[in-house]
Amino acid sequence: MSTHSGPRVAVVVVAAGSGTRLGAELPKAFVRLDGPTLLERSLYAVRGMRHAADAVLVVPAGRVEEASAIAVAVFGRPVSVVPGGATRQQSVAAGLAALADDVEVVLVHDAARALTPSRLFDAVVAAVAETGHGVIPGLPVSDTIKRVAADGTVHETVDRSALAAVQTPQGFPRDQLLAAYAAATTDETDDAGLIAAAGFAVTVVPGEALAFKITTPHDLQRAHDLIAPPSQPTTLPRIGLGTDTHAFDPSAELWLAGLHWPDEPGLSGHSDGDAACHAIVDALLGAAGLGDIGGIFGTGDPRFAGAHGEVFLTESRRLVEAAGLHIGNVSVQIIGQRPKFAPRRREAEELLSGILGAPVSIAATTTDGLGFTGRSEGIAVFATALLR
Repeated sequence: MSTHSGPRVAVVVVAAGSGTRLGAELPKAFVRLDGPTLLERSLYAVRGMRHAADAVLVVPAGRVEEASAIAVAVFGRPVSVVPGGATRQQSVAAGLAALADDVEVVLVHDAARALTPSRLFDAVVAAVAETGHGVIPGLPVSDTIKRVAADGTVHETVDRSALAAVQTPQGFPRDQLLAAYAAATTDETDDAGLIAAAGFAVTVVPGEALAFKITTPHDLQRAHDLIAPPSQPTTLPRIGLGTDTHAFDPSAELWLAGLHWPDEPGLSGHSDGDAACHAIVDALLGAAGLGDIGGIFGTGDPRFAGAHGEVFLTESRRLVEAAGLHIGNVSVQIIGQRPKFAPRRREAEELLSGILGAPVSIAATTTDGLGFTGRSEGIAVFATALLR
């Protein structure tokens, strides 16, 4: 919330430009940016300052009444609105003439810098109060700068370390700014130029990327892109969980995680009973919203009698990719007393990763003798799949 601690501050918002380069049929400050006008958005920043500030608006002569209504809507009270002059310097002078007598610090801001955040206004006020002289925000120049002749001939490369791209709001002690305007004999491109010409000090504080000037249609589109919500919601990863359990069948061969395990009791099931592959299939189908292994492959289809896990995994991958998704990774947890899985973990991970075209990690654990897995009656498997 705004406070009145510190010097009395006023912000002169310069909004008298024609908007010719913007290609608009009305003055630039009254062009709308996703609803509010550029002028309104500039006033939002003034309203949001921590330091209480009066606003003085300088607008085209035919827009005084409209601007006054905008200011009342933003601030909830009338503010000073004056017609501008033929040049920016004349417009600022008109705004300065409307300042209250007790204002000590003046900020001059271009309404065309409509996305400038309130924190930059506060930073400039604080710096003026601390230094006692003019303060302007600026950004380092990142492009290589060349000094060229009128015919385009390059004369030299300018040392950009000594350059800054200056912005608004620019802040000054009131008496210095008034003195500079009174002594002005030429038009300057900004108020800091007048201050420096009058012999007063000016320093630069860090500017804001959002304080860029909206001058061309490209600038207006850039501003729109910065504040407009995404046209589509962000697509999040999809996660599926699958589980499978099979009892041991000493008469069957053991297939687990795509590998054959000789001399180990097999797992009962219509196919090869590979609980790890079946759990992965359910995780993949679940993440893709395609159902489960029973719904896709059936529980007694003769085509899959004795089929190995690779068959189910390959078809599941095809279905997932046909749905416009691809597999990010799969994690598998095998629970059982046997077989001893660690010696073949890498072999199983490489095999399954190759089938799915994505990383597969496998861990195995026991239940310390508890439950049917602890009694070596079967194996349980949990799998998690992430799709993108």
